Amino acid sequence: MRQASFGLNSVKLLLALSMFAALGGCEGASAPGGDPGASALPPGESCGSIREQLNKLDRKGAQSSVEAQNAGKKLSAGQKQDADDYNRLLGQYLGSRCHV
Repeated sequence: MRQASFGLNSVKLLLALSMFAALGGCEGASAPGGDPGASALPPGESCGSIREQLNKLDRKGAQSSVEAQNAGKKLSAGQKQDADDYNRLLGQYLGSRCHV
């Protein structure tokens, strides 16, 4: 059962990665080959702490809020905050190369 949960989280992360890239998260590449390199994490954060926050938001259903927001649907203030937090954290996680 634990493996199925990990697989589902992996699928969610891949979906989020795809959405992030499609929305222009990979813009601004300045290095040859389009790779800007890893960015620094905010002070006091680590890859593990960001992953924990993303997992917590996943358990709250933030992924569906992100999808709804991307589809232009109206969200409650709490849902919008969760979606915004998820996108911010995912950007930090990916930009810092925590996924590699």
